[in-house]
Amino acid sequence: MTRRTLAVVSAGLSQPSSTRLLADQLAAATRDELVRRGSEVQVHVVDLREYAHDVVNNMLTGFAPAALREVIDTVTGADGLIAVTPIFSASYNGLFKSFFDVLDSESLVDRPVLIGATGGTARHSLALEHAVRPMFAYLRSVVVPTAVFAAPEDWSDGTADGALRGRIRRAAGELADQIDHRPPATGPADPFALTTDFLQMLGRGDGAPVS
Repeated sequence: MTRRTLAVVSAGLSQPSSTRLLADQLAAATRDELVRRGSEVQVHVVDLREYAHDVVNNMLTGFAPAALREVIDTVTGADGLIAVTPIFSASYNGLFKSFFDVLDSESLVDRPVLIGATGGTARHSLALEHAVRPMFAYLRSVVVPTAVFAAPEDWSDGTADGALRGRIRRAAGELADQIDHRPPATGPADPFALTTDFLQMLGRGDGAPVS
C-alpha cells in the first residue's frame, strides 16, 4: 500500500470558520478517493491563524520560528496540497499570501494543488481564477482544473449542498489523480544540499584534476 501525505492550509480568521469547513470537506473527499485507489493517507491540517505572528516574524527577520518551520516542512514535503482562503476585497487575504511568500520559491514546483475559497457572495468566486490560481502558477505548482468556491447559500447546517458537494467531489478526484500518478514524496527539500559537485563549483566540469 502506497503511503501519501496531504497538507491542508486554511487561512480562515474566525472560529468557527467556513474556510476551515470547506478545507476539511475537500481533504476528506480527497483522502477517500486516494484510499479507494489503494493508498494509505495521512492528512495534516494547518490553521494559519495559529501561526500569524510567526509568519510576520519570518517576513521581518528572514528566519522561521521552530513551530512555523515544522509547518513549512509539512506543506512543502507533502504529496499534495489543498489551499483555502477567504476572499477579502476581491482577493486572497493577507495571511494566506504572507504564508506562501515565506516559502522558498522552488518548494512547490510540480506539486499538485487544489485551490478553494469562501466569501460572502458568489460574485467573489472569480478571485480564484484571477488571484489564487496565478499565484500558484508563479510557484510552478500543478493546480487542478476545478477550483471550489463556497458562498453562504452553499451550506445547509454545516453541510455542503448538492452543487457544492459535486464540485468538491470533482476537484478531489482531480487532485487524487495528480497525486496517484506521481511517486511518493520524500519530504521537504534540503536547503543546504549541494546541487553541483565540487569541480563544477570551481568552474571545471570535465573531471580533470584541479591544479
